[in-house]
Amino acid sequence: MDAAIAAARAAFEDGRWASQAPAARKKVLMKWAELIEANALELAVLGVHDNGTEIAMALKAEPSSAAGTIRYYAEALDKVYGEIAPTAKNVLGLIHKAPVGVVGAIIPWNFPLMIGAWKLGPALATGNSVIVKPPETASLSLIRMAELAHEASLPPSVLNVVTGEGAVVGEALAMSMDVDALVFTGSGATGRRLLEYSARSNLKRVYLELGGKSPNIVFADAPDLDEAAKVAAHGIFRNSGQVCVAGSRLLVEASIHDDFVAAVVKVAEAMRVGDPLQVDTMIGAINSEAQLKQNLNFVETAQSEGGDVVTGDDRILTDTGGYYMAPTVVTGVAPDATLAQKEVFCPVLGVTAFDAEEEAVHLANLTAYGLAGAVWTANLSRAHRMISAVRTGVMHVNTYGGADGTVPLGGVGQSGNGHDKSLHALDKYVDLKTAWIKL
Repeated sequence: MDAAIAAARAAFEDGRWASQAPAARKKVLMKWAELIEANALELAVLGVHDNGTEIAMALKAEPSSAAGTIRYYAEALDKVYGEIAPTAKNVLGLIHKAPVGVVGAIIPWNFPLMIGAWKLGPALATGNSVIVKPPETASLSLIRMAELAHEASLPPSVLNVVTGEGAVVGEALAMSMDVDALVFTGSGATGRRLLEYSARSNLKRVYLELGGKSPNIVFADAPDLDEAAKVAAHGIFRNSGQVCVAGSRLLVEASIHDDFVAAVVKVAEAMRVGDPLQVDTMIGAINSEAQLKQNLNFVETAQSEGGDVVTGDDRILTDTGGYYMAPTVVTGVAPDATLAQKEVFCPVLGVTAFDAEEEAVHLANLTAYGLAGAVWTANLSRAHRMISAVRTGVMHVNTYGGADGTVPLGGVGQSGNGHDKSLHALDKYVDLKTAWIKL
């Protein structure tokens, strides 16, 4: 890691990338996106071998998404202007946007290419050098994507990948006096350590996306309850629930609770769990044995706290030797229950009933997180009230997920700070420099 940081610093200081004309950087990034698309199946399969995501989702969410993200920032980089300040006639005030320098990126295992591209695209587009620390259990696809960057003529040492344990190489990255910014997606516990490392080193800026406990709120007047039930199931069970924005809390108006839960259960039980490399698999494998044990413990805790398991709660397909879990629905989850408060990162849906809009808002905001959420209603005024009242970085209306790269992703509260995606993500990777010129 020390060698990679030194190489990245040297690459930044000599300007081999940062000093290139925007059009030249754009050409390289566009070529990189083309190579990612050309090698999409290889990249997706590498990722599936690592993290168990079902191949149909992996192809779209990993190489396809990564290529689109890299291309988006390649297109954007020569369209981001500095500013001229309003001043007296004898003064010219200029605001330049300069790359921060060396960026460290620590990537999670659930979608390493997609989330990696959210960091790499804007960081490289703005002229920085980058060191990537892939997840211990899912590093192969990021390594290959970095190789493709060099095939696209990205200069040596501008993009560096160092594998290893977070407690070793991740700490070295975060504690370095020569890293200017650190971006991270992962757990709150690790995020707190990274902030401490920043304070103990050079006060590098740290941007954290720390997951959530996202509420999916269904009112009786939803325009299509069958569609809402289908989307609710897919919003928590795809990729075995290993998604930061997963709708893991289902809040349902009491008058439709039983029928709606039955509809969700019907969808869940029809979703095929199995070999993630089979194209008809809808739910793939759990990332690791340790993760599977943690998942099953969450269900045991939910039952001990009064929850009622209406489907799932099993490790399945044990004959394959893989780590598979049936999609699980738990009703009667109390607002202060562990399942309602802790990010589970697994295919377990907790259901809580509510009677009125005000109660739904109260329940939705009753966690320390604030990453995503959704509301299902045909009442336009209610939809806007819920968007305003529920404390999240992203709020869906009559859908869940699917927001593309044109809009930011970021949370409030203990879901972190800073934003990935959209032009707003560029702000993390530039410094504003004022020039005050007397004429």
